[in-house]
Amino acid sequence: MSFELRDHTADVAVEATAPTLAALFESVADGLTAASCETVPESGDRFGLTVTAEGREALLFDYLDRLIYERDVRLVLPADHRCAVSGPEDPPIDGDGGPDDSEAWTVEATARGVPLDDVAAREIKAVTYSEMSLDRRDDGWYAYVVFDV
Repeated sequence: MSFELRDHTADVAVEATAPTLAALFESVADGLTAASCETVPESGDRFGLTVTAEGREALLFDYLDRLIYERDVRLVLPADHRCAVSGPEDPPIDGDGGPDDSEAWTVEATARGVPLDDVAAREIKAVTYSEMSLDRRDDGWYAYVVFDV
């Protein structure tokens, strides 16, 4: 599981790979944390959240959007992400030969909420669909996500 921050015009992008879809969600979320600050202290309490969406890409978008929302409401930087992703069992194939994401997908997640007073954080305004990619690859999963700063 790994991620890299990529420069993207006036924004920042996270490119991540992982062996499982859940680990990929964790990697992209860890990238969001890294894009927000240089170092993350060990302070903060864990909190949980559940997000449901109609497809895998929409689920990743909504999950990251929810993390930004939690930051703003709780006044914490979400860190140390843990995810469990579930979706349709053996999803049907659509007419284009790809999986049909019309059934609901869910991520059950936890994060450690580091108080914003404990970090020098750069504000990430929003996750975007601009150039967003979520793909299954031979060796696991790949994602590319752009954040508006």
